[in-house]
Amino acid sequence: MTHTRIAARDTHSKLIGYLLWLFGFLGAHRFYYGKPVTGTIWFFTLGLLGVGWLIDLFLIPSMDRQADLRFQAGPTNYSLAWLLLTFLGVFGIHRFYLGKWLTGLVYLLTFGLFGLGVLYDFWTLNDQISVRHARRGIFNG
Repeated sequence: MTHTRIAARDTHSKLIGYLLWLFGFLGAHRFYYGKPVTGTIWFFTLGLLGVGWLIDLFLIPSMDRQADLRFQAGPTNYSLAWLLLTFLGVFGIHRFYLGKWLTGLVYLLTFGLFGLGVLYDFWTLNDQISVRHARRGIFNG
């Protein structure tokens, strides 16, 4: 019973966290785990000149646990949404995945709303998914 409860809260993946850590000097893994302020700092300082990036190699398990507790589990896969945003965000593919067809088309036609929409989504994607799951739980519960 306890194992099932923990597995249901597994919203983020350590494997994806480490994959994004490879680009961590740009803050990708920090955004993924719901840390947009430090993600932005890593982006502009190249992972605190590589030192913070290297330290994060050991902090990812902790960041993963915090994200699992913070964000609402549900049918939308956080890791898939983040991979789509990170590698195809300027085409709006992550927005299509979230069922946001209108803004997905806008992103597709405007190169991610000229990059600013993608930046906004890096700051808010976890919350967008979590709110979607919470609303689904309210309507289905």
